[in-house]
Amino acid sequence: MGLFGFGKKKEEELVQCACGGMCKPSDIAAKKAAEEAEKAKTSGCCCGGNCNAETMAEAEKAKVSGAAVKVLGSGCAKCNALEAATVEALKELGMDAAIDHVTDFTQIAAYGVMTTPALVVDGKVVSFGKVLKKDEVIKILKKVRG
Repeated sequence: MGLFGFGKKKEEELVQCACGGMCKPSDIAAKKAAEEAEKAKTSGCCCGGNCNAETMAEAEKAKVSGAAVKVLGSGCAKCNALEAATVEALKELGMDAAIDHVTDFTQIAAYGVMTTPALVVDGKVVSFGKVLKKDEVIKILKKVRG
């Protein structure tokens, strides 16, 4: 088998690295992950952002302002799908369909959410980490708002 290269470990090709040299892609990825972990550790914030007392106070204020229904997430396809399902659910129930889409990770962290998308109704996190269907949102809204 060794005759045709079967069973041999393929060496990673070297690529241009930010250090100026040639490195393996796996080494570059590992270094980047380590830098991100260090950044999160030294910033005092779970997301590596700027979670100082001032920004956290602003995030707490933002929790009580704006629309009563909020979608928390980066703005990815899953977050947008949750927002669309929520708008449909609110319309079907005849409720105010105004929704805030919170993308600031400091504000998201203020809710204690670590997995997005998340749905917040009247200041309470009612779902996180999954895309709800319209019927699921309706069920939650009826439960939370009576």
